[in-house]
Amino acid sequence: MTFQEQILMGIPANLPPAKEYNPSINHAPKRKKTLSPEEGKLALKNALRYFEPQHHEVLLPEFKKELDTYGRIYMYRFHPEYDIYARPIDEYPSQSKAAAAIMLMIQNNLDHAVAQHPHELITYGGNGGVFSNWAQYRLTMQYLAQMNDEQTLAMYSGHPMGLFPSHKDAPRVVVTNGMMIPNYSKPDDWEKFNALGVTQYGQMTAGSFMYIGPQGIVHGTTITVLNAFRKIKKSPIGGLFVTSGLGGMSGAQPKAGNIAGCITVCAEVNEKAVHTRHSQGWVDEVIIDTDTLVKRVQQATKKKETISIAYQGNVVEVWEAFDTHNITIDIGSDQTSLHNPWAGGYYPMGYTVEEANDMMANDVDRFRESVQSTLKRHTAAINAHTAKGTYFFDYGNAFLLESSRAGADVFAENGLDFRYPSYVQDIMGPMCFDYGFGPFRWVCASGKQEDLLKTDQIACSVLEELAKDAPPEIQQQMQDNITWIKGAQENKLVVGSQARILYADAEGRSKIAQAFNDAIAREEIGLVILGRDHHDVSGTDSPYRETSNIYDGSRFTADMAIQNVIGDSFRGATWVSIHNGGGVGWGEVVNGGFGMVIDGSKESERRLQSMLFWDVNNGIARRSWARNEGAVFAIKRAMENEPNLTVTLPNFVDDHLLNNL
Repeated sequence: MTFQEQILMGIPANLPPAKEYNPSINHAPKRKKTLSPEEGKLALKNALRYFEPQHHEVLLPEFKKELDTYGRIYMYRFHPEYDIYARPIDEYPSQSKAAAAIMLMIQNNLDHAVAQHPHELITYGGNGGVFSNWAQYRLTMQYLAQMNDEQTLAMYSGHPMGLFPSHKDAPRVVVTNGMMIPNYSKPDDWEKFNALGVTQYGQMTAGSFMYIGPQGIVHGTTITVLNAFRKIKKSPIGGLFVTSGLGGMSGAQPKAGNIAGCITVCAEVNEKAVHTRHSQGWVDEVIIDTDTLVKRVQQATKKKETISIAYQGNVVEVWEAFDTHNITIDIGSDQTSLHNPWAGGYYPMGYTVEEANDMMANDVDRFRESVQSTLKRHTAAINAHTAKGTYFFDYGNAFLLESSRAGADVFAENGLDFRYPSYVQDIMGPMCFDYGFGPFRWVCASGKQEDLLKTDQIACSVLEELAKDAPPEIQQQMQDNITWIKGAQENKLVVGSQARILYADAEGRSKIAQAFNDAIAREEIGLVILGRDHHDVSGTDSPYRETSNIYDGSRFTADMAIQNVIGDSFRGATWVSIHNGGGVGWGEVVNGGFGMVIDGSKESERRLQSMLFWDVNNGIARRSWARNEGAVFAIKRAMENEPNLTVTLPNFVDDHLLNNL
């Protein structure tokens, strides 16, 4: 049976043979037992509703075994026979090119070279799922293959509710993930309702079908590392950056360190993740003991090498060893998945990965205590280094939040604020987001490397032209991105689809997209899929990350993200998504994204101009109202350029008046 025939078949009428569990694949850890016996029966009923009754007798014991063994029902039997990767758009059976583009992106999210736990349909972050089970995947792909341009697919937390009549200007797909009633949005609620099969954690770009591999964060990480060194007024050449995490998004860190020009040490406990990143060329060397690591770093520092080193082990060992040997760490952070601390996001000291996974599932209280004990030790080692001058920042992974919950020494003298800033507070917020710069991305639907090269050249030309007249406030951002895009091919950033990312403001995004659309019309390149990371100017309300530099008290509200996805929907997005959860945890953030297919038509031109302008300026307006000075500058500039834009501006209060009350 061909790939196209398998897609059109959806859930097969005849059961495929059961599949052996493949231990060579990087699998998700077993989830803790969370369902009562009656709830377990409900989970099984929920899973079986995807299948005709004549199959229930065979599937019931199989699904029960999965639930008992892994804590979830993944339906491994229904994993497709074909290889999953981003095939060129013309290889997908479809009645709508937009739907074919979405299939391409789904396949890319589940590509073994891209996804963290592909057999569990998890793209990154330990629990960031595209779907909850393989029946959902098969049914969704079938619906997309059948869809026409006057239908919209409604996705309820991985479940394709169905194709509904709409119109050609409506989104082809609307995705919601984890939209819980507020009082049912605690981490344990996710464990329960995900096990029941009624909700899922879409992370950010996983459940939105817009993940493009570690490249998706490498640019932002490069910008962060460069600006961190600028903050301490030191060149990255010969400087030392220490961090951890080589799984999904965190796997970008060593590559970003190389691009910035520093020495990077990135710790990772999972041997498979280390091997993946090393084999892909995203990290240069692997070291498994601290004595060798200390000597190698001393050598690299002396020679001012640009080198990235994966330490296969716990990052606490690195911080402590470097303290003992008095190795200067210039900048430090952490990018383990601490939004998910009790289910594989952070591993405790003193245990192998296998021992920790067993404890995680079977001795939950001891695992929690071990994680929190390690966090306290981790923080103590960081504090020892910052006392010597290290610049440490929270990388938006809930490190400081979970450390505080563990009782670690992370609070400032006032007992309210964290002693270390979020990188958004110190770097990305005031330097990028407030000015409208964020992670714009695109995918060449043809799958051709030459198309990606042409789009790189087009984007570079647009940025260079814009830089000529750019105000001084954004010249640094413009030049950083021109440097980035010129080195993109050389840095070999592509994993999976032929994709690219750069930081651009609304003007840059619109003009780059317009230039792409014109090139498509001239048949110089094939169709292009536009998108962005949710970690952006407007898409995410996250009080400890994306909106951590919002100081008017509104950082715990989610109006911006909801307004963003609604506004994108009627301004021309091909698909939209909104999630509970994300990089800092379930119940801690609301984030949304979009995808837009451009085909060289006048309709594409109209949509991209309308939607991309809103998608950025919505967030700038909110940041301006919070009295962020960079955002006030940016929104005034936007109003000058667009007569139909009128935004409420804040008045600033003299602090002396308040202090004299």
